[in-house]
Amino acid sequence: MCGINGFSWSDVTFVKKMNQAIHHRGPDDEGVYVDENVSLGHVRLSIIDLSPKGHQPMKYEKNGKEVWIVYNGEIYNFQEIRTELEQRGYTFNSNTDTEIILAAYLEWGTNCVEKFNGMWAFAIYDKTKNILFFSRDRFGIKPLYYYYDGNNIIFSSEIKGILVHPIERRPNDAVIFDYLYYNLLDHTENTFFEGIKRLMPSHSAIFDIKTRELKIWRYYDLKNRVMRKKEKDDPKRFKELFFKAVKRRLLADVPVGPCLSGGIDSSSIVCVMRELAPNGEIKAFSLVFPGKNVDESEYQQAVVEKCNIEWFKTTFTPTDILNDLEDLVRAQEEPFLSLSVYGHYRIMKLARETGMKVLLDGQGSDEILAGYHSLFAYYYYELFKSLKWKTLLREIVAYKQNTGSLMAVKYFIGLMLPKKLQKWIIRKNNSDYLSRGFLSRFEELRTDARLQKKDLNTALMELVINNLPYLLRFEDKNAMRWSIETRVPFLDPELVEFVLATPSDAKIRNGVTKFLLRRGLKGIVPDKILDRTDKVAFETPDQDMAASSEVKEFIEKIITSERFKNRPYWDWKKVYRLYTSKRGKGVLIGDPLWRVIITEMWLRVWIDTEEVPS
Repeated sequence: MCGINGFSWSDVTFVKKMNQAIHHRGPDDEGVYVDENVSLGHVRLSIIDLSPKGHQPMKYEKNGKEVWIVYNGEIYNFQEIRTELEQRGYTFNSNTDTEIILAAYLEWGTNCVEKFNGMWAFAIYDKTKNILFFSRDRFGIKPLYYYYDGNNIIFSSEIKGILVHPIERRPNDAVIFDYLYYNLLDHTENTFFEGIKRLMPSHSAIFDIKTRELKIWRYYDLKNRVMRKKEKDDPKRFKELFFKAVKRRLLADVPVGPCLSGGIDSSSIVCVMRELAPNGEIKAFSLVFPGKNVDESEYQQAVVEKCNIEWFKTTFTPTDILNDLEDLVRAQEEPFLSLSVYGHYRIMKLARETGMKVLLDGQGSDEILAGYHSLFAYYYYELFKSLKWKTLLREIVAYKQNTGSLMAVKYFIGLMLPKKLQKWIIRKNNSDYLSRGFLSRFEELRTDARLQKKDLNTALMELVINNLPYLLRFEDKNAMRWSIETRVPFLDPELVEFVLATPSDAKIRNGVTKFLLRRGLKGIVPDKILDRTDKVAFETPDQDMAASSEVKEFIEKIITSERFKNRPYWDWKKVYRLYTSKRGKGVLIGDPLWRVIITEMWLRVWIDTEEVPS
């Protein structure tokens, strides 16, 4: 796990500055390669082959061809690919997956990425063809940003690496609108910085050094892959693939530990780790809130006792939030949706303090196994459209019995409303505080695909493609802020394709989510965890935090400041009225007011200054 940098001209000073800007991603080693065409930089967090042989930028030569790489990620099946390449006459000087990528590129060209099972973002400099070849993994686990002005390209694992260069910093107002109005993030190639883009998941690109042209293409189409399959509802097959996915992600020359929230996802990972290593040392890391209604200690304890693992816990207070908020905004580089991001940040910090380098996390499970309660709407629509009304009624009743709520029905009704009425509701809820000029620029141009009627599996595939990248962004940025590599077993391509190709009622049945997982891991994960229906996501006591005097004072200071009043995005008087109406309730984090505050923080940290936050 590392950080990569580079650009399409020669300048050793600038590439070293880029390395310094993202040094936290790889504090174990640093390297540069510069010739008349390119400058490549790399900072290394040593995970596999800890020897100097893993140094990057790395070169590989064969039959007069010379290629260089800077690479961030892990290819979990690199040993199998290595065996195949050795049979084809390739030799290797290290035990790294980095060297395998270079040889695979020489053998199969840009199609080499189709052979990889892992997470990656890399740039290969092919000196023979005079090109830079970029690629990013199927689901966007590892980041890759770039700035292309039609003549030169600059790329980096983080936006701050690009901002080392004298690029004008301008906010991308269309992206800000999507965040403030629709609560959408990381759903397009555009970032909050005008002109800086992300290479999208499942995409590769070539920059031709001679013609200065940039070509981008999709090498993996999840929808087409899944549509060609028709898997059975098979819990045993799920179990087999999940065990395989976790085992792959234990590959490391340093200790590997899990995050443990107390939900089904993280608990499943911990329990399978114990099954795979009955006597191994396992350190798990949790966020706790003693005495709060979101505290998960009871469920975490059940897993700790069953698996006999070491348990490390952390928590936070309103004071901690305010002390760390600016650093979190610097680390994330773009706005975020809730304080759960800060909770994750604290877990990564704790892991670093205990000497860990690699953690497994449960991201992706909600997206492939229908973990969000809003997804019931699509399942209900599917049953309604196919005239399975008895099943629909039975599912609604079961959901009410399990949760004591009709929230899923409300989501379903919202999905079924006419588009004009949907639009009116969104405008009423999200636009009252926005400036009229800002609304008039974008309201008719931007849309939210989540409002479209579709079956559950289509909704899940779109969630993986459009919504998951945000979760993976905050996962990567938080972890690498503390020099931690995180791995996500639920996003193993084999597992993802299998689950998404199973019938909808394999994921949702009897009013509960993740039905396939609950059956597949029966007897491995404690029943206390598998039988939970209350856990929806990684939660933090947002309302309690917002009700604290310190946070109230912080917010009031921001929204009464001259800088805030002069922003073109909102009507500050309406924002203030919104704030005062909620001030006594503590209902803030996650609602429109939270998005305004974080946008203002982002503008102050990234736009109002020429300094490059590190």
